[in-house]
Amino acid sequence: MTATVPLDTHLATLRALVEQSLTRVLDRLAPPSAIADPLRYALLGPGKRLRPCLTLTTAETVGQRHGLSAADARALALPAACAVEMIHTYSLVHDDLPAMDDDALRRGRPTTHIVHGEGLAILAGDGLLTDAFTVLASAPSPAVDAGAPVAPADRRLHAVRVLADAAGSRGMVGGQAIDLAAVGRAGTATLDAAALTDMHARKTGALIRAASTLGAIIVGGTAAEIDAIDQYATDLGLAFQIVDDILDVEGSAADLGKTAGKDAAAGKPTFPALYGLETSRRMAADCLARATSVLDRAGLGGPLQDIAAWSLTRRA
Repeated sequence: MTATVPLDTHLATLRALVEQSLTRVLDRLAPPSAIADPLRYALLGPGKRLRPCLTLTTAETVGQRHGLSAADARALALPAACAVEMIHTYSLVHDDLPAMDDDALRRGRPTTHIVHGEGLAILAGDGLLTDAFTVLASAPSPAVDAGAPVAPADRRLHAVRVLADAAGSRGMVGGQAIDLAAVGRAGTATLDAAALTDMHARKTGALIRAASTLGAIIVGGTAAEIDAIDQYATDLGLAFQIVDDILDVEGSAADLGKTAGKDAAAGKPTFPALYGLETSRRMAADCLARATSVLDRAGLGGPLQDIAAWSLTRRA
């Protein structure tokens, strides 16, 4: 991508690439018909695809420094991008279940368990989580066509470890457990500022960090480049969650594609509840300033900075 390409055009191109690849993955994995429809419903529904777009954009940005064309960087990173989106989708399917956030609306349409029942929704989430690692580890991956470049085994192994850590008990699962405890579903907890930030660093931030760093890992980024991307994504993930919390207060279901106002109604710990809206906005802006500064120092600006700026002003 060149700096002259508008961000929305760039993201639309990557989104289409990811969605074509996700369809290819399900076709090639060929799950039994009993689970195929719930998988397709969950995975191929409308969505921003922010996380896989981060993977691909990071791969392009870092890959350029290592002599890769944008096309080759995307091809190398596409299995990782699909794996990230599969894990993100699994987390949404399970998060919407009655035992979790109990929501009937996701991405502008009924949630998977409303359409296919709780049992198949749980299994669809399980399948997406597990199959993601097949997509990431395989060479060639079901995410790409024959003849596409394949990342070396050591990079794929590194990527598997990073993604598993982000999705597991120290990452998303741990963050969700803290969230459940905080609203009294699995115990009792009172979250102060540090605990709230820690919860969201796990529940939301961990996968955003992994999505970004995987792009650098897969194209052979140096330790310094991977570390800079990780620092950027840490602040991006926190800003993204703060903005999510603000939108839950100020947004509409039509814009968000999910039920608005649920966090407050459930008494969930959020940044606006703890700090108020104006301070929360300043906190998000501070996060993005730090993220941009990291990229500037590392010489990794361009579209990654554009994504950071967009995340602060988005309405969905």
